[in-house]
Amino acid sequence: MPDRIALVTGANRGTGRAIRERLGKDGYTVRCLNRRSCDDHTDPVTADLGDGQAAFDGARAVLDGAPGLDLLVLNAVTRSLGTVGELSPRDWDTAVAVNLTANVRIIQAALPLLRAAGGHIVLMGSHAGERAFEGGLAYCATKAALRSVAEVLLMEERPHGVRTTLLNPGAISNLDDDFSDQKMSVESVAAVVSWVASAPADTVLGEVELRPARLGTPPAIGIDRLQHV
Repeated sequence: MPDRIALVTGANRGTGRAIRERLGKDGYTVRCLNRRSCDDHTDPVTADLGDGQAAFDGARAVLDGAPGLDLLVLNAVTRSLGTVGELSPRDWDTAVAVNLTANVRIIQAALPLLRAAGGHIVLMGSHAGERAFEGGLAYCATKAALRSVAEVLLMEERPHGVRTTLLNPGAISNLDDDFSDQKMSVESVAAVVSWVASAPADTVLGEVELRPARLGTPPAIGIDRLQHV
């Protein structure tokens, strides 16, 4: 089998690191594009993902010399939290830049190679994209926008042989000291990315939702939930 190439953004910690490691075990040659270098290997290229042109140029540099791109996993994210009345303009702009604009610009940079390889794009969404919460304006809005990006890509790029999946996880134990049994492990999320990428060539998983297998007690149950919507 020819060498398969994957590009993963935000691969220096947490879920992104687990995805990078899993894809390596799957036989991919994994290239990374991060804001900061990984601790466990040297990144040839880093980029300010808050700058759309830098994200585009960084993706082009990371993929330089590649004959094609089999898998693009867009995982890099920033979580700017704050109520509508208190969220700073800078935090809003950063969230839009990193969570939305950088993804589009990286896709634009990678599309020629994705088309050449008949590749697959995995956009890492979130439950927050359709389950808004107080203080989550920037995060929820940018994750919701990824659904539109995924749908447009599904319509435009399947004729070119490129598939797109929006993967929406719920709570993840993304920090090294988080051992909650009511969250998904980063390794489990990475395993689903691997599964999505291995779907038969005549299929595409347009959108996949992941929930933790164990559920905590909600703050309100039954009809009382109506007071908390």
